[in-house]
Amino acid sequence: MPDTPVYIAPEQLCVGLYVQLDLGWWEHSFAFSNFKIKDEAQLKALRALGLKKVRYDPARSDGYPLPLVPVQPETAAEEEPAPPSAEEVARQQRAQKLSVLRKRLAEVDRKFIQTSQQMKQLNQTLRNKPEEVLKQAGAVVGELLQAMLCEDGVVLHSINGKAADDAYFHPLNVAVLSMMLGRQLGYDAEAIHTLGLGALLHDIGKLDVPSKVLLKPDPLTRAELQFYQLHTEFGVRRGRLLMLDDEVLRIIHEHHEHCDGSGFPRQLHEAAIGRLSRVVAITNHFDKLCNPLDPRNGISPHEALSRMYGQQRSQFDEVALKAFIRCMGVYPPGSLVQLEDDRYGLVLGMHPTLPLKPTLILYDEKVPKAEALIVNLEQEPQLAIARSVRPAQLPPEALDYLNPRQQLTYYVDPRQPKR
Repeated sequence: MPDTPVYIAPEQLCVGLYVQLDLGWWEHSFAFSNFKIKDEAQLKALRALGLKKVRYDPARSDGYPLPLVPVQPETAAEEEPAPPSAEEVARQQRAQKLSVLRKRLAEVDRKFIQTSQQMKQLNQTLRNKPEEVLKQAGAVVGELLQAMLCEDGVVLHSINGKAADDAYFHPLNVAVLSMMLGRQLGYDAEAIHTLGLGALLHDIGKLDVPSKVLLKPDPLTRAELQFYQLHTEFGVRRGRLLMLDDEVLRIIHEHHEHCDGSGFPRQLHEAAIGRLSRVVAITNHFDKLCNPLDPRNGISPHEALSRMYGQQRSQFDEVALKAFIRCMGVYPPGSLVQLEDDRYGLVLGMHPTLPLKPTLILYDEKVPKAEALIVNLEQEPQLAIARSVRPAQLPPEALDYLNPRQQLTYYVDPRQPKR
């Protein structure tokens, strides 16, 4: 878009104009926030947003806006019905926004579940047709990367609310988070693809660890822990048979290494750990904190980030960890929070320069769920978040009200910090 934004009235829109919507992803139903208008259906949908002005890019448009025609006062032949009240208009707008939100969540849910099925097939292929694994894994990474680049940079981080016994979500979560962090750190496309592939396959060595060890609910014995830690070595062995790239093998081998030397299998320090391995070490640990084997032990994304930075900072690459926190925000989108006035909310999104002032859906038992209040704390100085909360800490009726579906999905726009 041009350095000096150009705005026009909605009635000046026409097919061929390239527009930029200055809205959050939850406030419109288009796949992108910037696009060229292609048909009358898009025109109708744009005008239905009720915007007073729309930004457009003359250089990327096929033509010019329509001339602005002054509206002539009409002489009504008969008395027209009274316009809806401001309260009624606000209710209708909230209902429309929530409808769009649920539609977008459902679409991404469907894609994510499809990809998890691909991961299940990938694990079966690892056992039966290992020569095909690299091709399948590359396709999954490509789809995840495409999802990150599409939908106006809205990125899925299904890092909470997944089935506790479904192991296929963890590698997907780590892969998406790792590629997001790689983009934030300025890695090129090749490095991000390698990062995604390594993150997707980081635990392949667990195929050689008995499930009674992997799924044991009680603390592991010393011998069991030592055997479990061998999964990084087992993974490298499998990876070599698959003829994986050296950088991918390094991620598989080093994703449990810590920069302070407290990790495994070789107790490496920061300088000896690969840069991509250091990224996956962060995202893998984060997802494990949010989604442990026993979901009762899971903590909120906000708590996970606080613990990693406040108590475990020495274990991680500090530059990458700070970049990860910038990406996710103090209260990552999808987090549940409680305000200082005791009301509960679900974080929709945030502006990177105001991490403590995100946009929320608020729980209010007096307001129907379909018309729930959507509040931008940036515009409500009297409201502030008191704390992050876990789903189990909410009353059941509040959790059901704030959950637009059965799973919580986390969205982050990785381009936001660069605005």
